[in-house]
Amino acid sequence: MPKLGLGLYKSLLTKNNFEFARQAGATHLVVQLVDYIKGGSNPRLSQNYLNGWGITKNQKNLWEYDDLIRLKKDIESHGLTWEAIENFDPSHWFDILLDGPKRDQQMSNLKYMVANIGKAGIPIIGYYFSIAGVWGWTNKPFGRGNAMTVGFNENDIDINQPIKKGMVWNMTYDTEASHENLPKITREDMWERLSWFLKEILPVAEEYGIKMVAHPDDPPMPEMRNSARLFHSIKEYEKLLALSDSSSNGFEFCMGTLQEMIEGNVLKTLDKHSAADNIGYIHFRNVKGKVPNYREVFVDEGDLDMAEAIRILKKNNYQGILIPDHSPAMSCDAPWHASMAYALGYMKALIDTV
Repeated sequence: MPKLGLGLYKSLLTKNNFEFARQAGATHLVVQLVDYIKGGSNPRLSQNYLNGWGITKNQKNLWEYDDLIRLKKDIESHGLTWEAIENFDPSHWFDILLDGPKRDQQMSNLKYMVANIGKAGIPIIGYYFSIAGVWGWTNKPFGRGNAMTVGFNENDIDINQPIKKGMVWNMTYDTEASHENLPKITREDMWERLSWFLKEILPVAEEYGIKMVAHPDDPPMPEMRNSARLFHSIKEYEKLLALSDSSSNGFEFCMGTLQEMIEGNVLKTLDKHSAADNIGYIHFRNVKGKVPNYREVFVDEGDLDMAEAIRILKKNNYQGILIPDHSPAMSCDAPWHASMAYALGYMKALIDTV
């Protein structure tokens, strides 16, 4: 059966939140080492991120083995397993995404960090190969009981709003860059860059026993901000496997994002790829609607049959982890924690029942 996990942002990597995860029934963690979600100990997705997630200046601050081991021991001391790292820091790979002059050096640094992660015994790295990144959300009381959450409506934004130089993945890595816009980035450009990335990184991942898993485009639009998006449909997402048959190549299976796509059946796709062992871990979240107009909702009120998803995973003997990923903010003093506790309780009940 699948294992219950919780995703923790960098600001939440504390004793209290490790205890919270165990109290809510989680046994595994997906950790984000990128400091981009605002709110500190009380993070909120439902804020204005149209102008960027923030600034990152970690170009020279690589993820070192000693630091990873120190955090891993802290996590394990609370009865948890560190299952995955989610997202590279944009400051570590912006020229890999942009095909810029620092590409080769940044790839060397990524290989160094992947090796450190493998030596530390962390088996999965999630990444999102995108220029615009997660962008275009608007914030409204979309959830049950007027819970604040995020949604996407193409009519609420300028989908062609350009990206300024010095920004990638909706984060600023160079505050002194010119105010020029990035040039148009085609689908052919993006596939070539992803192919090169996988050709370089997968042999290192294989050597150190790591599965590299790609997140689909969120929002799943074919183009945003004058740059093509690779994984905007299930058909396009599955092309990832055609680029390499490495056992280290796979999916960070975000059920909510896949459900937002215009075409395809999420549960059939889940069945297919959980049976084939192509999934590293699963974002177990729900939505209502599809692009160009959808909203994120509580795990039990969306368009997806989440109980059927658990039945599929049991049938296929899926042993990976599920995390809530996003969930609407609840009306209390700890909106994120309350929402995560609700989602985890619902997920644990489904797992135990099935």
